[in-house]
Amino acid sequence: MVSSSRHIIGLASLLAGTAVVGLDSAVNIDFPRIAARFALAIPQIQWVVVSYTLTSASLLLVFGRIGDLIGHRRLFRIGAGWSVLAFIACAAAPDFAWLLFGRVAQGVGAGLLLSCGPALATQLYPEARRARALAIYTAGFAGAGALGPVLGGLLLARFDWSSVFWFRAPIALFALLAAAAIPAPPRAEPARAAFDGPGALWLVAGLASLVLAIGTAQTAHSLAALPAAGALGAAALFVRAERRATAPIIRPGLFRDPGFALLTAASVLMNLAGFAVLLLVPFALAGFSALPESARGAALALSPAAVALGAPLASRAVGRGRAWPLRAGAALAASGLALCALSPGALGRLLGGMLLAGIGQGLFQVAYLDRTAAALPVAERGVAGSLAMLTRTFGLVLGATVLMLVFRFVRGADTAPAAFRGAFVAAFLFAAALPASVALVWCARPPGGRA
Repeated sequence: MVSSSRHIIGLASLLAGTAVVGLDSAVNIDFPRIAARFALAIPQIQWVVVSYTLTSASLLLVFGRIGDLIGHRRLFRIGAGWSVLAFIACAAAPDFAWLLFGRVAQGVGAGLLLSCGPALATQLYPEARRARALAIYTAGFAGAGALGPVLGGLLLARFDWSSVFWFRAPIALFALLAAAAIPAPPRAEPARAAFDGPGALWLVAGLASLVLAIGTAQTAHSLAALPAAGALGAAALFVRAERRATAPIIRPGLFRDPGFALLTAASVLMNLAGFAVLLLVPFALAGFSALPESARGAALALSPAAVALGAPLASRAVGRGRAWPLRAGAALAASGLALCALSPGALGRLLGGMLLAGIGQGLFQVAYLDRTAAALPVAERGVAGSLAMLTRTFGLVLGATVLMLVFRFVRGADTAPAAFRGAFVAAFLFAAALPASVALVWCARPPGGRA
């Protein structure tokens, strides 16, 4: 472990670099102003999200592998510097095409920062305190997500639409400069010190196609078929390339371990279910006419704040090799989402459900990150962290599509408040069933992942 002052500066750098990604939640509150600034129809706003998410998700694992080869600190500094330029490009965009270009660049920066974030967190602490390091990282990321809408609202009350991009540039610059205090990483093992170019190409193509297919499935079913077919083809070519590679991006054999495969799928389902809060609760809060706009933003921030609260609760148990945070996290998330389903018109129950679900997510995420890190060698810690971030992203993208399909199916064409309540309840009960199924499966089978 590094000296106390260098440790604090290095940790501050890591949390700042992570925060600029989590604070992207400030952009959501800016959508109406962006639409007005560039004269957009409401459906066009989705490309502000899709361009960013598609880019970061498709590059995560490749960047994780590159970090294992050239050093996570170096990749983190590249990502921080790149993000400074990306934020400036977005904020200074003269037209919508330029804004989308900036969002793609921002997605590259997010992929760089997130791919090496968990690996750098574990470098700042001894291996015996790995769970504590990952708990701090998870809490920092969730805390930034909670602050995003609040800061976005405050900035937009005084400045124009571009302020949600400008304010993150100096934070990324600090992360770049302070990263010198992070200790240099271990070099890659000679047997793994090679880059699998064909595997990387098919991986990026497959992930990008999959995210695009999921993102367009909700609004354009026929258009989603083409990227979905492309994703399947690229996946087959990726698996073939990895089997032939001497140094694959990620070993396909990992997923032949049922415990590891189950854990990875569970992470996707947990994040899919958790997205119900961010997707539908804002509409429920709008129904409380006596609740000020600022209070609604603070209420929405409760969920990621609860994740930040649940993360440190898991660290000690996870550090001792206990599995209960995985089961308890899934059970709490299911209970919280079910409570939300029963309370579309009761603010207290709604907030209580968000709190329970968030704490459950925090418990689960720390335990999942630790299990994933334990399943791969230390020299592949970048790939391990990237896989964890990738399951989170896919869960959120799937949630945006699947949950809205459930909501629309139940609501139909009826715009009455009673129809909204019925669809809200159905979507949240569906979401609650996913972590409940995870908890039930693990009651019968211990959660896995090779150590």
